[in-house]
Amino acid sequence: MNWKKRDADRDIIRAISKKYQCDILVATILARRQITKNSEILFFLEKDPRFLHNPFLFKEMEDAVDRILQAAEEKEKVLIFGDRDVDGITSTTLLCETFEDLGIDYTWRIPEGDEPYGLTNQAVDEFAENYGTLIVTVDCGITNIEEIEHAAELGIDVIVVDHHQAGEELPGAVATLDPKIPEETYPFRDLSGCGVAYKLACALRFAGTELYKQSICLLNIRPVNEAYVVEAVKLVNLRETGRITDTLIPGMVKPERTRVIPFLEGQQIFVWDEALQKKQLQKIFGDSIELNAMDIRNQVSKVFPFVKDLSLLRIKEISKIAKYSPEPFTEIDGFMNIFISFVWATQKIFTDKDRSNLQLVALSTLADLMPLRDENRLMVKLGMEEINKSPRKGLAELMLKQNLTGKRISSEDLSWQITPVINSTGRMGSPGTAIKLFTDNDSKNRLNYADAVIEMNRERKQTAQDSWLQIEDSARKSPTDYNNKLVVVISKEINRGVTGIMASKAVNLFSVPSIIMVYTQDNVIVGSMRSFGNYDLTSLRNQCQDLFIDNGGHAFAAGFSLKEENLPAFIDRLKVISEDITLSEDEEQGNLIDGELPREYMTPDLMKILDLFEPYGIENEPLVFGGKKLKVTGIDLMGKTEKKHVKLTLDCGKYKFPGIIWNGIERVNRDFSMNDFVDVIFQISRNSFNGMETVQLIIQDVAKSV
Repeated sequence: MNWKKRDADRDIIRAISKKYQCDILVATILARRQITKNSEILFFLEKDPRFLHNPFLFKEMEDAVDRILQAAEEKEKVLIFGDRDVDGITSTTLLCETFEDLGIDYTWRIPEGDEPYGLTNQAVDEFAENYGTLIVTVDCGITNIEEIEHAAELGIDVIVVDHHQAGEELPGAVATLDPKIPEETYPFRDLSGCGVAYKLACALRFAGTELYKQSICLLNIRPVNEAYVVEAVKLVNLRETGRITDTLIPGMVKPERTRVIPFLEGQQIFVWDEALQKKQLQKIFGDSIELNAMDIRNQVSKVFPFVKDLSLLRIKEISKIAKYSPEPFTEIDGFMNIFISFVWATQKIFTDKDRSNLQLVALSTLADLMPLRDENRLMVKLGMEEINKSPRKGLAELMLKQNLTGKRISSEDLSWQITPVINSTGRMGSPGTAIKLFTDNDSKNRLNYADAVIEMNRERKQTAQDSWLQIEDSARKSPTDYNNKLVVVISKEINRGVTGIMASKAVNLFSVPSIIMVYTQDNVIVGSMRSFGNYDLTSLRNQCQDLFIDNGGHAFAAGFSLKEENLPAFIDRLKVISEDITLSEDEEQGNLIDGELPREYMTPDLMKILDLFEPYGIENEPLVFGGKKLKVTGIDLMGKTEKKHVKLTLDCGKYKFPGIIWNGIERVNRDFSMNDFVDVIFQISRNSFNGMETVQLIIQDVAKSV
């Protein structure tokens, strides 16, 4: 059997292992997956919420917070307007709970039945009739230029909380939070819509502390040879807003000629060891300057006793954040880090509410196929931990109905058994049922809503089966019209709620990107796009922008609507676009592994590696390993009604592990037999039985050892 391993420099592997004190196998996987930058490795090895980006890094976050707080104070009527998919449902739920905590008079609304995606003039008008004054869109809004302008004409402000790509024009909202807009300063662009809503909720909670909008200056003076380095950092909402570093020689410069004094003027200054700082400042400037600062060391030491007798130099050296800093980490950085940690602890920045919110963020991020890099990894990982500890209301009932209670939940479990069920409510035209499931305070009601959601999922599956039979013939014939690189189907029969499912099925069957469209009311056509391989749908959408009423989505999944009169032009353009579609060669990826495991690594500790790299999904595919010369000591056939799956028992040296081959019945006594030595390509999974967890291999390929 041939397999391929990505190239990885051994020196880089050793450096990662040494610097981050991780196992050589972990370092190898990181290097092979080209995860070698400090900031990238951080989100694979750490799970402290302190590593999440500050929500006030959004350029207009303060504007959004202030407008919502104004609405709370003045008892305004507020509308939360979301979308009908998992991301929109979780986003809406999250803001409902946040506004409830703030005592805001709010209602929520999402598209039901055949209502179109995004904010509508009808929704605005109906809200205006009820004397509403503020709309907060979630997981939509960035392309609703006309509707937001209409709202403004009626005296209604709009805050856009979205994550979709903006068009050439931005909406005239009072605040826009979208990491993908060109002017945005937020450091990570691939949050889910619920991820952006979570950042807003965090900012609103911080606004309830005494530190909101307060400017704080941290000062440190340290000797260097015959000079002194003066470092100072300004923080507003714990976000760095300014920094200076000056090297000063005593008696060589007047205070007013330095940058230090103007920077410190009028600031609330904190220092570490006030007596020492005053003494060093006096050495630089003599008695002409008096330092008016607060020594924060004793207060911090009450929360973190281990720092009581430490200098800032020592604090810098032991800082975990320093290990991942891409820039040189100085004493003032160590000071800032311990100060922010102190504020988090004393102001209760991360609470049970955050833990509940992150469960929603985890669902949305996985369902919306967002890349599992940067803080997405951390938010999903923390959310999954909380789901396993104590699933939030609504989710607990749904897990009970799906027989997931009592087992360890993985990202795969959420992606296959939870998010599609929630998504079915939108596909079947009743997404509000899912929001009621997540927000109702009565457990009996939630159980009833869970039953209703599961029934909708059953109907969705049946509708999907029926719909595929209606379009299968057209789908099979379609690629010949599009250079064999695209499936395009237009139907008048199928339910608009299953176009995404149909597009995904076409991708799986024909291995090309797919577009499935249906006719709806008012001479409008709506459709779903799904990608194949590494093809980015953004380019296709951009080339058809002028034909759409609206569109949204991501590189691998998108939706759109257009007027029926534009359909011929759209079809003609797709034929031209398809000529330039380049698809990755899947066979080159088929036997790509993260590493060949020697027998000494084939132990139950593999589950630690499995968990470390969770969550799995977009841009973090499940780990794949190879193993050679493993003896087959057992062959069992499996299947509820038909024995078509195979379970091998593989002797891996000190341990024996089961290995599952799905639909592998034909391979028995052809590719392997009892007592053969085999080479295998496999993924690791966790098998739970009677409360016991054991390693299980999911075998992707197997062959007799040469």
